Amino acid sequence: MSFVGGIVLVFFAVNAVVIIAHLTQLYLFGELENPRELLIRRMLFASFLVGFMLRQSTMRHQLRLRKAAEQTAKIQALQSRIRPHFLFNSMNVIASLIPVDPDKAEQVVEDLSELFRASLQRAGAFVRISEELDLCQRYLHIESLRLGERLRMQWQVETPPTEAEMPLLILQPLMENAIYHGIQPLPEGGIIKVEVYFTEDTMIARITNPLMDEEAAKLINGDGSPGRPRQPNEGNHIAIDNIRLRLEIGYGESAKLVTKQGSNSFQVELRCPTVPKII
Repeated sequence: MSFVGGIVLVFFAVNAVVIIAHLTQLYLFGELENPRELLIRRMLFASFLVGFMLRQSTMRHQLRLRKAAEQTAKIQALQSRIRPHFLFNSMNVIASLIPVDPDKAEQVVEDLSELFRASLQRAGAFVRISEELDLCQRYLHIESLRLGERLRMQWQVETPPTEAEMPLLILQPLMENAIYHGIQPLPEGGIIKVEVYFTEDTMIARITNPLMDEEAAKLINGDGSPGRPRQPNEGNHIAIDNIRLRLEIGYGESAKLVTKQGSNSFQVELRCPTVPKII
């Protein structure tokens, strides 16, 4: 039944109750003074009261719809975020591969199209954890062609439970963050360690990347003089906060994202229920 239909039904139901109560009073206590006028006044009062209550209910209903729409739009904006630099880098990789290895260039195009297809899925979509890990592999494949031996991966991943699910594009941005803020600033590159394992109803994922030490990370001003030290995790908080917001909207307090920063490493740990919650 529609919301408007429910309002009409409540209106008639309340007035039916008023009429029944009025007739019952006539039957039990006999003749009343001006019974018809009394019935009209009672029905008008009941209609006014019902109208007021339904107006409040309608306003609450519209507020819930507005909040749901805002949450959906917010999730979609966070979910569909693909950094422009990654797109440009991918295009350069494809262009450089076409004359020397067209088959590999075609694979990169397929990987990139899968990532964009995922980013355009409906807000709050859930996928099997194995599918999210596959998207991470596609992303890392593209980046490995760009970074070469500078990007080294170390995987310790348990086989996900068959029906285990998670929000789409939650792990992939963490991989992107590890490369963008960890591997890319290091001339020699480094190792990204990925650990994924499962308890009875929870997935625990840890991603650890190296960081440039503070002295090596000093910026150089235009005149060649030393600049301010660049914090190793500068910019990290944006992606981290986005994912925390998505987890809060989808799971409340049931999911957590915790970060740990050492002198030369950064680790993010995601704890997420494997049973999806409909957003």
